[in-house]
Amino acid sequence: MDYILKPSLFFLEQLDDLSDKAANIIDNKLRLLKINPFRFKRIEGYDLFLFRIRFEDNRKEKRIIYLVNKPHIEILCILDRDKEYNDLTKYLRKLGYL
Repeated sequence: MDYILKPSLFFLEQLDDLSDKAANIIDNKLRLLKINPFRFKRIEGYDLFLFRIRFEDNRKEKRIIYLVNKPHIEILCILDRDKEYNDLTKYLRKLGYL
């Protein structure tokens, strides 16, 4: 079963700020995501099916946060890893999930 990717406007804005190399990595990982959204690690502590995809941009660890809501996969945002997911609650509220 192929899932349908639904990127948020916020994610698309963040995507424009990334390097071309990081954009290619994300494109490849999103293809894998469409096939099996449960292949990446789940984020604990929320009552949502939140997952994350690891990648690196300009030597900085980043995470793509997405929500599985069958048959849709809602791609929410990109977080900097050095902030320890502190912005995730703020982004989830902004997008209306909390």
